[in-house]
Amino acid sequence: MKKALGMIEFKTVASGITATDIMLKTADVEVVQANPVCPGKYLATIAGEISSVKAAIDAAERFNSAMLIDKFILGNPHESVQPAICGALEIQNKSAIGILETFTAASAVVAADTAAKTAMVELVEVRLAKGMCGKSYIILTGSVSSVSAAIERAKAGVEDGLLLDTSIIAGPDERLWESIL
Repeated sequence: MKKALGMIEFKTVASGITATDIMLKTADVEVVQANPVCPGKYLATIAGEISSVKAAIDAAERFNSAMLIDKFILGNPHESVQPAICGALEIQNKSAIGILETFTAASAVVAADTAAKTAMVELVEVRLAKGMCGKSYIILTGSVSSVSAAIERAKAGVEDGLLLDTSIIAGPDERLWESIL
């Protein structure tokens, strides 16, 4: 993985696609994921050196800040964040479950990074707005105390007004795990 990860979240598909083109023309970054999501928003995630990611995100924001919903730049993302976004993680230890739901995709990714760096937890999924009417969530697992610490720290880092809900399930039923995985 590259040293930095960044994301833009725009209100419209047209603005999002144009902003993605601007980011690619501004700096040496690669697109990790770029697509429309519910309800007609557009997300673009990029990776590269921190200075390149910052330059690209700044250019996208200057392009049309009125249509920008949210953004982030992570200088040293936890190694499980990108695979969790892409759904490419195998869960080794199915224990307690923590869930954190946000109103924006960008805030969910930042929360996932914070949670993964806070305690010994595994990211299960980072769901970004698809089928969620623009909302996003993270699911993680670990011991009850680790999950609690990770969710509390991640919750504290979500900007005011963007946190929707959290939950911790100390002893999830195996059938719940089957439905999640």
